[in-house]
Amino acid sequence: MELTPRKSRIVWRDLGVEQPVDRKTSIFTPVLIVGCLIVMVSFAVRASFGVFQIPIAAEFGWLRSEFSLAIAIQNLAWGIGQPIFGAIAEKIGDRRAIVAGSLVYAIGLVLSANAVSPIEHQTYAWLIGFGIAGTGFGVILAVVGRASTADNRSMSLAVATAAGSAGQVFGAPVAEWMLGFLTWQTTFVVFAGAILAMLLTLPLMRAPEMASKTELEESLGQILAKAFKDPSFSLIFLGFFSCGYQLAFLTAHFPAFVTELSSPIPVGGFLHNIGITTTSALGAVAISLIGLSNIAGTLLAGWAGKRFSKKYLLAGIYTGRTVISALFILLPITPFSVIVFSIAIGSLWLATVPLTSGLVAHIYGLRYMGTLYGIVFFSHQLGSFLGVWLGGRLYDVYGRYTAVWWIGVGVGAFSAIVHLPIRERRLTGLVTV
Repeated sequence: MELTPRKSRIVWRDLGVEQPVDRKTSIFTPVLIVGCLIVMVSFAVRASFGVFQIPIAAEFGWLRSEFSLAIAIQNLAWGIGQPIFGAIAEKIGDRRAIVAGSLVYAIGLVLSANAVSPIEHQTYAWLIGFGIAGTGFGVILAVVGRASTADNRSMSLAVATAAGSAGQVFGAPVAEWMLGFLTWQTTFVVFAGAILAMLLTLPLMRAPEMASKTELEESLGQILAKAFKDPSFSLIFLGFFSCGYQLAFLTAHFPAFVTELSSPIPVGGFLHNIGITTTSALGAVAISLIGLSNIAGTLLAGWAGKRFSKKYLLAGIYTGRTVISALFILLPITPFSVIVFSIAIGSLWLATVPLTSGLVAHIYGLRYMGTLYGIVFFSHQLGSFLGVWLGGRLYDVYGRYTAVWWIGVGVGAFSAIVHLPIRERRLTGLVTV
């Protein structure tokens, strides 16, 4: 990045265009606000799918693994679609990529609402997954990163990530509430309408111009080749696997896990008095608590990422997840332990995202952050696929989630270790900031 003083203004040239930015630019730009709204709505819908697991399986008499596989495919499609939509955004523009993602997302939800067989749900899950890719972190974090000053970038990425958690706060409880008076099919259609409604905010998203098509074509191959040859890129890729495994497993299976394994809600206790009278309601609230506590955890990660080594912060987060998960499964599962676990794991939930995306931006530059982070995120979604699918599969085999839970503990420890050798420095020969 070349910095040129111009009457107390800074000029960015890392995007192939001159972009003046005030020295004291507010972090809350229209791009960040709109990006937060899109991610929040997208992730609210995504986070609710675990609530539908028992009702759909009960209506059709399916095994737990049938609907779990649909959610697993959804996560895999998200991972495959992430670098694709990242590249689309870099070629034709962020807003067009978001429109395309929203349309695919809504179509997938409407078709799923009319599905009556496992294969139909599993097929339409591909559309939902690609829709999440077009409205999720890969596209949104890239545009937020480009629209932020270097000083604000780490925190801006954290705020956008936290918005996804905000969606999780109300996504599962809203779905649980709607199922009280609507069918799951109608709820899916309502969610599709919400996805389309968020497009009304896109005119406010005016991000910095991208590099020219010629510049993109000339340098993308070179940047990808250098990144793939860099051992640190491989380590980031491998490390993000466990994040996807743990998060997707909990999102898809934790409501059912709590419903079936938690001890009853004590009559006259605090939870009972505020309306949480069943373990099913506790499961939905647990997902909400994870999202709520993650808002603070993600913002703290963004603050810390600007001041401390990102790789050591990531290693610490994965270590914390490993210890918390091990303790939870070893101790009796009660409403109190569910609440404590949800808050503790939530504080580390998406704290990895601003640090991982920030690490990619720092080492490999901003120009192709969407594509490169999308590739890294594919590993995250491979983990998501296995976490969701194995959760359902092993439940059908053993009648419990213990085995798949301990696998999550193991891969968390693995991720903590592989982040340590990463070289947290700018890769030579690339345009970076």
